[in-house]
Amino acid sequence: MKTVVMWFRKDLRIEDNQALNQALLNLRPDEELLCLFQLNPQQFKPNSLNHDHFFTALEHFRVSLGQAGVTLHFLVGSPVSSFEQLKASYPEWHKIYFNQDERGFGRQRDEEAVTYFNAEGIQVNAYADGHLHQPQEVQTKTGTAYKKFTPYYNQWLKLPKPLYRKVPLRQSGVRFVENQTNFQAGKSVFQELLSKREHDFNKLVGEEEAEKKLNDFVLNKMANYGKDRDIPSLAGTSQLSPYLRTGELSIRKVWLAATSMEESEGQTIFLKELAWRDFYHMIYYFNPNQKDQELQAAYRSLPWKQEDDLFEQWKAGKTGYPIIDAGMRQLNQTGWMHNRLRMIVASFLTKDLLIDWRLGEKYFAEKLIDYDPASNIGGWQWAASTGTDAVPYFRIFNPTTQSRKFDKNGEYIRRYVPELVEVPANLIHEPALMTSAQQKQYQCLIGQDYPGPIVDHQVARKLAIELFKQTY
Repeated sequence: MKTVVMWFRKDLRIEDNQALNQALLNLRPDEELLCLFQLNPQQFKPNSLNHDHFFTALEHFRVSLGQAGVTLHFLVGSPVSSFEQLKASYPEWHKIYFNQDERGFGRQRDEEAVTYFNAEGIQVNAYADGHLHQPQEVQTKTGTAYKKFTPYYNQWLKLPKPLYRKVPLRQSGVRFVENQTNFQAGKSVFQELLSKREHDFNKLVGEEEAEKKLNDFVLNKMANYGKDRDIPSLAGTSQLSPYLRTGELSIRKVWLAATSMEESEGQTIFLKELAWRDFYHMIYYFNPNQKDQELQAAYRSLPWKQEDDLFEQWKAGKTGYPIIDAGMRQLNQTGWMHNRLRMIVASFLTKDLLIDWRLGEKYFAEKLIDYDPASNIGGWQWAASTGTDAVPYFRIFNPTTQSRKFDKNGEYIRRYVPELVEVPANLIHEPALMTSAQQKQYQCLIGQDYPGPIVDHQVARKLAIELFKQTY
């Protein structure tokens, strides 16, 4: 009996999984399918929110496969050493299926693995699964990559979208490798990772939960998405990003569900967000150094500040700007942050504090359960005015104005900054302006219960603009 491997990574679903579909459809009577997850210690981030979230999702997926009568096997080590071990245990292994990664660490890992597969004569079947359109699909008339979103989006809209496809896991004649004798070490490491989790995400993972979230959004929220998505106190966003990050939800299923509904302004805006996701994926694909280097060469010499006390206060949500602090505390507590807040806190770090955007990007990477390198890097370079199609350097978010506009009554602020829970709406956006009597009345002493502003926004704004002018 020959062995075919299905290598799972960030595609933790049975439904509409491109590589799994093809493995099931093409399996011959003399072949058996081995479902595998390769644990790479380089990617372990013990005790971090996104680490705990991902491995909780992986455990849920393992259980789901088990309920369908399929065993998910684990190997541990570097990818190549793991596959060498697998080949020694299964010398008849001759094909592998997986959904390829086209960016960053995953791209390098896949290239090294494919080199090994080719050397061993193992047939490689790799698929593009995570986006509606791949980087090379949406190009200018001259065959080059777009640098601006609007023309990219106009072309993106014209292209037919890939179809959702569901292939039954348990098909007649399909045999799976069940014997776990060769996988005890990997299984043990996985169980240890699970035992050391410090954050509970059990109620937020799984294909079933992803489908509930998707259905709730398209049926009850999408029509009003345009006006509700910027209000952080509302659950007005789709909140699908964690499921897309782990692959518990198919992007094709999202497209199908959204376009099946009656047309609305909210639908148009939401689909445009999916285009942004593809756009940033394309930008990172063609600019692999983007994680460490500004896309705009003119700004590569900006004298960014590095880690200091102000950076620590920003991370902790103790800046004295309530909307900033609420956003950072939401991130630290939940591993997620409202998208409007992501823009505000990124602008504050880079423009008000003049701290290196790479530090902010790295901190988000450690915390976000929906961390997507392309979107996160793209968003940070947008806020820092150093990326492609970025906000002009002289357009700097005023955190107080943003706070009054998008959290008018302070509901979101009170949810995450309990020091201000008694402060009324007319004072909550600038609590440092309260009189001594008001501070006592509302049980919030500035400098004691809650910090004063760590920087004067108007002064910082002028300094940032001057710095960018000098550099450019």
